[in-house]
Amino acid sequence: MQREEPDADLDKELTEQAALIKKNIADLEFKRMLGGKDDPKNAILAIHPGAGGTESQDWAQMLMRMYLRFAERKGFETGILDQQAGDEAGIKSVTIEVTGEYAYGYLRAEAGVHRLVRISPFDANSRRHTSFASVFVLPEIDNNIDIEINPVDLRIDTFRASGAGGQHVNKTDSAIRITHIPTGLVVQCQNERSQHKNKANALKILTSRLYQKKLEEQKEKRKEYDDSKTEIGWGNQIRSYVFHPYNMIKDHRTNVETSNVQQVMDGDLDRFIEQYLVAFEDNAN
Repeated sequence: MQREEPDADLDKELTEQAALIKKNIADLEFKRMLGGKDDPKNAILAIHPGAGGTESQDWAQMLMRMYLRFAERKGFETGILDQQAGDEAGIKSVTIEVTGEYAYGYLRAEAGVHRLVRISPFDANSRRHTSFASVFVLPEIDNNIDIEINPVDLRIDTFRASGAGGQHVNKTDSAIRITHIPTGLVVQCQNERSQHKNKANALKILTSRLYQKKLEEQKEKRKEYDDSKTEIGWGNQIRSYVFHPYNMIKDHRTNVETSNVQQVMDGDLDRFIEQYLVAFEDNAN
């Protein structure tokens, strides 16, 4: 009909519809790759700086901001389960709950060591520094997963939550640290003022880590979850973020790279994640 009786308005509408259909098909194809049993679940994401003090702690905080922006772009909800501030700047660790459809499926591509090269804002001589931080991603476990935790196997310690001070500093022992004695796994939560809520969140993280460990054992990986963590340093990074002497972010697993570092740090990770899932779909599932 458009060929026989050309109509500019109809042509514009058809072009827009074709683009929308193409996008919907691409989204369906991408979700087809997210076929792992845990991919549709919420995610628990943890970031830990490597050696290097303030430099690495600042880099960890930059990564935290990047993932919070990514989640916002995807329409995911986020909640800080635990966060420990750095001595001078940045963070010593953070655990984030990411809630949304396929949150784990997307974020599992980000697990690994991330390397930053930049002129340090903390160096009076403006020298170039290399910093590392490690990202861990777990699926949030629902009640349908059979993970039994015997209360006898838990050591639960309470302590006063750390903070920046002032009128909002926590003056009660509301922070919770749980040690799973048989495996040695340790989790803690301190962001809620309620000891009950912190305990519930800590148990949620512990359950996810025990589930992850169970999966590893089923795959004949005979190591405990913590033993599977690679050293946070040279030679182990999955991605490098170079801010000096040039701008480049490169994923070493897929060779995907971009010079638009600001866009990536603002949470635009789709290209990196999609290429990882294309390349490692079979291994991941």
